[in-house]
Amino acid sequence: MTQFNTPGFIEGQIDDNESLEIRRKRLKFRSWHRGIKEADILLGSFADKFLAQMNAQQIDKYENLLREADSDLVAWITNDRPAPEKYDHDVMAMLKSIDYIKIIK
Repeated sequence: MTQFNTPGFIEGQIDDNESLEIRRKRLKFRSWHRGIKEADILLGSFADKFLAQMNAQQIDKYENLLREADSDLVAWITNDRPAPEKYDHDVMAMLKSIDYIKIIK
């Protein structure tokens, strides 16, 4: 079983029977309700822009990313720290492609 750096956070495994539509709605909610405002802005804005066009494999990658700690996610997205190799994929590139400064203004 994969270990995530999220103390106290318990999430079930990805449900292969859940429709993409339901997964997108659930992930959009989770993206906007992270726990720290910076993560809400980064991940919520990403979800608004990209979730609807993501395929099942990309959604799997994004869901696994959301299992990580907010502080790590923010650092990886803003390039304060390099993302671990397992998260150096197309979804991380999409996360880094957004101009978040324009969103905040």
